[in-house]
Amino acid sequence: MLMTITCFIEYKIDPFKIEIFEQYAKNWGKIIPACGGDLLGYFLPEEGTNNIAFGIISFNSLADYERYRNQLKSNPSGKENFELAKSEQIILEEKRTFLKVVDTTYKKSADLAL
Repeated sequence: MLMTITCFIEYKIDPFKIEIFEQYAKNWGKIIPACGGDLLGYFLPEEGTNNIAFGIISFNSLADYERYRNQLKSNPSGKENFELAKSEQIILEEKRTFLKVVDTTYKKSADLAL
């Protein structure tokens, strides 16, 4: 089933705390699916810019996203992870953009019969 809305999160992080942010991201790997999000992944800086990371989560609708956010805020592990980010001050800025996929382009593989 193709998800209809994707939340693209851009994080500006402390480049000296990438390992802590990585743990934060790994924690979401269990929490986000449990709260109803389809986690496509978290991405850390590897080469080039050293203070930008991304998280990508899909949902069937904005209403599903709102339900997910409410579950996330009441989830004990979610609360603990939010507190980790706050206490360690790993996130300097966070931007959320909501996108929809162009169906015929999603996970498009090479067409060998051109």
